[in-house]
Amino acid sequence: MSQLESLYKGQQLPLQRDVEAISIPFGKTVTLNEDTVAQVMQAMGSSVSIAVEGRLYLIEGHNLDAFGLEAAARPTLDEHASDEELEAFVWEQLRTCFDPEIPVNIVELGLVYGCRIDTLLSGEKMVNIRMTLTAPGCGMGDVIAEDARHKILGAPQVKKVHIEIVFSPPWSREMMSEEARLELGMF
Repeated sequence: MSQLESLYKGQQLPLQRDVEAISIPFGKTVTLNEDTVAQVMQAMGSSVSIAVEGRLYLIEGHNLDAFGLEAAARPTLDEHASDEELEAFVWEQLRTCFDPEIPVNIVELGLVYGCRIDTLLSGEKMVNIRMTLTAPGCGMGDVIAEDARHKILGAPQVKKVHIEIVFSPPWSREMMSEEARLELGMF
């Protein structure tokens, strides 16, 4: 059983150290203080959604030690990786991002429309992601984008991540993978 699987919905855990969290639905990084009691809402991918005093936050897997669990290694990539390896790394990280309300990753949901890697004049890389949301009024866009940005920045050659949220073409259930439709009972 993985560290994330050992967490279950409703479980109350005190934070054992200060920890960075992404606020839901605003997508801003905040610090939650040691001894704050957090309630687990969802543990998916490499992140945990928690509730603290009626507010929701996302904690990345490399910060699981704040709950007294073994922290997952922050995903990284060799600094000499090719653009093809970098793109594969980006897609792998996107598959660990979840809408905090849906138990299927954003790639399988069909929310990611494209990934482009540009080389800046400095030689550093910039990753550009085009994605959408399940509905134009979905409040989770900033959270999902910030989660993806944090994870992609684990590659040392990536200095910038630009995530563009678009609504054309509009998302539909047909964009989901067969696996996602099965998971959500939408055959």
